Amino acid sequence: MATPGAGSIFENEGWDQDELSEMRSLLQRAEQRMRKLDPASKHTMKATTPYKSPKLNPGPIAQPYITSTAGIARADRNRLVNDKDRQIAACRVEGPVKVKTRIKNEEPTAGPGWFDMPRTNLSSEAKSDLTLLKLRNVLDPHRHYRSDNTRILAPEFSQRGQIIEGPIEYFSSRLLNKDRKRTFVEEVLTNEKLSGRFKKKYNEIQASKTSGKKAYYKKLKERKSRGIRKS
Repeated sequence: MATPGAGSIFENEGWDQDELSEMRSLLQRAEQRMRKLDPASKHTMKATTPYKSPKLNPGPIAQPYITSTAGIARADRNRLVNDKDRQIAACRVEGPVKVKTRIKNEEPTAGPGWFDMPRTNLSSEAKSDLTLLKLRNVLDPHRHYRSDNTRILAPEFSQRGQIIEGPIEYFSSRLLNKDRKRTFVEEVLTNEKLSGRFKKKYNEIQASKTSGKKAYYKKLKERKSRGIRKS
């Protein structure tokens, strides 16, 4: 009962027998009064119900990513990254400069600000003409042009046209039909056949390069022998 349990506690504290008997009687009276006030009450001095923690539902427990088979630890790569992150990682990210360049390359014209000028489409003949224009300083020694140090052969957007002479230039600066050629290269080759300037210039360069060599002295000796024979 409650009284012996309480008495054993008090005995441990060093109380004498008279005090213990008086304390037991007080506890019994208190217990009787409590039962009279609430007969259905289950609270007694000896009744002690242990506290039970509520059950928790953790839900589905995730399986480990690493499994051990035959003493070897292996990770499941399919579970390390979900499908959404895998798709994002597989996407190829382009830099802003590349994106801007790609968008420009996809545009067929320069826009309304440039009267919808089309993109440059260079053929083999157009490339030859543009290369010849860059080397126009060599064509005529009496004309001087501003040096062109650009590496780009042609602009990104451009158009080609034909100059039509005015009526007042019919006799002054008009090319004859026989002198008209289809490209600049054909015109330069035709003028070279008439003037022979490029061939003459080439021979001068070769003569300066071979000066002092065996071939130079051989030709010089032949010239001298020819001059002696003529005399």
